[in-house]
Amino acid sequence: MSALSKAKGFKKSKSGTYLTMATTAFGALGVAKQIKKARTENDTLRLIDAAVTAAGIVTGLAILYRELKRLGDDDVLLG
Repeated sequence: MSALSKAKGFKKSKSGTYLTMATTAFGALGVAKQIKKARTENDTLRLIDAAVTAAGIVTGLAILYRELKRLGDDDVLLG
């Protein structure tokens, strides 16, 4: 099995999904800093940008959670 196919398999595993969720959630820290800076500078455009980015992060986490549940359902059926 090549390293590339192993990496693709990891991405679709529970561990890979957890790792992706963690890195996505880590991006929320950057958004929080961006929101704080936008509020202190009273910059509406940056605040809107941060809100849209936060919505993308929430959506991404929801999709990953759904994938995690699907992987969990598959594991129960296989076991």
